[in-house]
Amino acid sequence: MNSRTFRKAALCVALGACIGAMAPMAMAQSATGAVAGRATAGDQITIINTATGTSRTVTVGTDGSYRLTQLPIGDYRLQLVRNGQPVGDGVVVNVTIGGTTAVNLGTEGALVNLDVVEVVGSRVINRVDVYSTEVSTTINREELARLPVAQSLTSVALLAPGVITGNSSFGGISFGGSSVAENSVFINGLNVTDFYRRQSFSTAPFDFFQEFQVKTGGYSVEFGRATGGVLNAVTRRGSNEFDGGVTFTFEPAALESTAKDHYYDDGNINVRSSRDHDSFMKANVWASGPVVKDRVFLFAMYEQREGNAGYTNALGSTWTETEGSNGFWGAKLDWNITDNHLLELLAFSDKTETGLNAYAYNWANATTTSFTGSSTSQGGGDSGSITYTGRFGENFTAKAMYGVNQSRALVFSPADGACSQVLIDNASYGTAYAAMGRPPVSCHPSPSSSVVDHHDEREVGRLDFEWSLGDHLVRFGLDRELMSTERSTFYPGPTQQRYTVYGRTTPFPNQVLGNNVPLPAGVDAFVMGRRRIDGGKFDTTANAWYVEDIWSVTPSLVLNLGVRVDAFENKTAAGGSFIKMDNLVSPRLGFSWDVKDDGRMKLFGNAGRYYLPVTNNINYTFAGGLIDEYTYWALNGWQQATNPVTGASYMTPVLGAQIGPVDDDMNVTVGDLRQSVDRDLEAVYQDEFILGFQGMISQTWSWGVNGTYRKMEGALDDVRINAICGVRHGTLFPIANPGDELTLWGTTAMGCAQDGWVTIDTSKEGYITVGSNRIVGYKDPRRTYKAVEFQIDRAWDDKWAFNASYLWSKLEGNHEGPVNSDTNYGDTGMVQHWDHPANNERYGDLFNDHRHQVKLRGSYKLNEMWTFGSTLTALSGAPITAFGVTWPDENFAVASFTTEGSGGGTGWICVANCGVWDQRVHEFTERGAFGRMPWTYNLGASVTWTFPVDGIDLRARFSIYNLLNEQEVINVRQRYESSPGTVRPYFGTGTRWQSPRYAQLVVSWNF
Repeated sequence: MNSRTFRKAALCVALGACIGAMAPMAMAQSATGAVAGRATAGDQITIINTATGTSRTVTVGTDGSYRLTQLPIGDYRLQLVRNGQPVGDGVVVNVTIGGTTAVNLGTEGALVNLDVVEVVGSRVINRVDVYSTEVSTTINREELARLPVAQSLTSVALLAPGVITGNSSFGGISFGGSSVAENSVFINGLNVTDFYRRQSFSTAPFDFFQEFQVKTGGYSVEFGRATGGVLNAVTRRGSNEFDGGVTFTFEPAALESTAKDHYYDDGNINVRSSRDHDSFMKANVWASGPVVKDRVFLFAMYEQREGNAGYTNALGSTWTETEGSNGFWGAKLDWNITDNHLLELLAFSDKTETGLNAYAYNWANATTTSFTGSSTSQGGGDSGSITYTGRFGENFTAKAMYGVNQSRALVFSPADGACSQVLIDNASYGTAYAAMGRPPVSCHPSPSSSVVDHHDEREVGRLDFEWSLGDHLVRFGLDRELMSTERSTFYPGPTQQRYTVYGRTTPFPNQVLGNNVPLPAGVDAFVMGRRRIDGGKFDTTANAWYVEDIWSVTPSLVLNLGVRVDAFENKTAAGGSFIKMDNLVSPRLGFSWDVKDDGRMKLFGNAGRYYLPVTNNINYTFAGGLIDEYTYWALNGWQQATNPVTGASYMTPVLGAQIGPVDDDMNVTVGDLRQSVDRDLEAVYQDEFILGFQGMISQTWSWGVNGTYRKMEGALDDVRINAICGVRHGTLFPIANPGDELTLWGTTAMGCAQDGWVTIDTSKEGYITVGSNRIVGYKDPRRTYKAVEFQIDRAWDDKWAFNASYLWSKLEGNHEGPVNSDTNYGDTGMVQHWDHPANNERYGDLFNDHRHQVKLRGSYKLNEMWTFGSTLTALSGAPITAFGVTWPDENFAVASFTTEGSGGGTGWICVANCGVWDQRVHEFTERGAFGRMPWTYNLGASVTWTFPVDGIDLRARFSIYNLLNEQEVINVRQRYESSPGTVRPYFGTGTRWQSPRYAQLVVSWNF
């Protein structure tokens, strides 16, 4: 063997950050990887984990192919064995999460596919993964260490093309046009996704992770319960070497740029934030090594976090300080019982507690004037799993996992019993409030938090099997999740109401309140009190089984044929079935064609169906009941009061005469559940089609292009029904499939001929208009996403690396999904799209429609001491859509005349005769008719210093995020009218902006 061949044969084979990396041979949520390739038929391939010493052996098939699956990520030595004797020097390979590393061995045991891999110091990188049929991005902690990437799973996901932040008030991330409530997150195969609203997830300390995979489309049948994307993370693990380290992270307030204050065109305050500041630091210590050499290994980490922040409210009249001191921890134990049997234990905690102190604040003098009170919020929880993997012979593998994921959300204050919250509507009452001197108007320290006691727990059980049968790799398995929620919420104060003060915006009698009563003449200001109470304990179960055949039809063509069958059941507090959907069949089909049978280029495609489960907030609300009532009073001035907790003085509104009845239209009563949910409810699913190409330019460069089409033709939400039998009755909000058939229990009291089940077509009927008494239905829900992605990648060669992607996409429909970002309404599955037939009439550009996305990342090693990194994201603006409050030929407030977010809104704008409902003249406006928000740019830069002494692993990385300090608007007010014909003065003004520039210093010492 010549020196060049020997050097390359001894190198590490690793799947780098190439385009469309896939894991067709990894299962149990792809927490492992695989090695596959070609060699001489009848020879044996032995793979040895260099860190733990465990080994496996397979025999090369008669077709000259072999594969080794279910390998924990890490370094391995691959050795060719013939007649019981090793041949050649072996090859060191690196197995990545969800990836298949291709290694072809010649008769002498050396690599023979050198022309399609790149030598990178001690690595060889596959530029094209010919085993892949999905679209995903894989990145490890070594690459992240060279880049300015914030230390969060969300920041890692945002590196992938097609993944953007949710710019509504409830945040989150959007994959491929989906809403922020459609994703799944896994840690070592354990599902840690929030199942109450599906907008967040649990996490371990960031330094606890080894590798990440961001799946943006085409994922195989072991993944389900997501119509957006999947974030798959694997933690670090112990080895036969004793290692340890410490890492310090600093984000000082002194290195944070000042946020801008924002004012309306009339000079009034929109948002003051120029005095906001926050600082953060954390330190972790970790240790790794053998408990029993070659058999039992432990990796453990403890991290202490310290953070504090100070900020004003939007008007600059209050000052709030928060402080948190929290310990996070994680541990991973691996027991190699034998080389063929592995037991893994994972445990981590992300519990937090944050204290809050609130003060009255004088903006002019930049001083606090009095202490308002304190509150405490708690979050996070403990999670863990135990996983067994057994290999029985060369061809059969079984895996079993049991896990628990816990989370909590508690908010409480000493003022909860005595103090109600009072808010000021800045748009209508801001001038009058400024004239008062902007005094504190509540004795409660929090302006908007409810009193919350929330606990979630998910129990997971999985069985996965893999059977190699010649050209077929058959995979099958099942899983079950039991998801329990125990929660109570209410507003603080003796009346359990939250009060908002408004000013008159329209002359009498045109200003109509939410209870459909005109604001009386002579009343120039009023108070709205909202009372919202819920509570209970509820369970949901999700079961699934799957089977998949990965068929190597020829050495260059792989077919992935699979089916997944899901079942969901949401239960009442008594344990009875509330929503039950089963036999949800999801076919998946993928292919990968090695075009020239040399590993240089491939054509791949995927088609599949994906189902979305019903979140726990649905059975919590509809099977447990909800009080959501609005009461209106004339404002009779202000009077001074004394804070019962702190003794400070404040001003409190004086309630005058009540205006009209209590609006209880949003209440959900638990009576006959046959009127709370459609008897024949169908689950929401999305069909997805992907076609792509990936090619190798050289040993360092690769490129690719793929197209994606996603179509969601259904919705599951609460739907306003007031005419089940064609006769007006009290309003129902059953969970249903709008635009489809609905079956509820009808009664003679509701105008039905007899008591019994009634089925109607909600695309034509179910709602009767007020005044005109027309029977109408709802438009069919639709959402489509079309995208073309181009990407070019230059692999790290111990000198520099570069990745660039451009994505063109178009997102259209008449609903976003299970949340409503247009009106900042994030109660998943109850989001106003179907609160009235007018709300979903328009089909057009949706909130998450950003036509152009450009993402760049790169790193450059100047010498052994200095490395530089940079990232850039450029995103075109989202559409601006106008929402009106009425519908032609109806005497009803489709959207609230009082609050911007309540009720959704319509595409109809009143332009003449707006005072009398049956004489109004409306104009119809399309989605996005008012233009788009501006492009946003986010440039990051980092420099890493490495201590230039062999044997000492000491480094420091200084990163700057949003280097250009861009603070463009990313969300605006889209409610066009405050009442029919009255344009809200602040329509189109900003509500959220890019975060200002900040810096981070990370110092690590590994020993």
